[in-house]
Amino acid sequence: MTIAGWAIMIMSVGSVLALTAFCFYRVLTLPPSELDELKAPLDIDTRDTLNPD
Repeated sequence: MTIAGWAIMIMSVGSVLALTAFCFYRVLTLPPSELDELKAPLDIDTRDTLNPD
């Protein structure tokens, strides 16, 4: 493989790895959410049991 091929391959693999690391960093450093804001599935009224046909 030529020098240009190696350079393009290293740049492309490096950019994909850098973007992946950046996305993991952003997701894993999110502030914790409050538990009061989360709804359990049983607390959500979907109204699908009102007319059991």
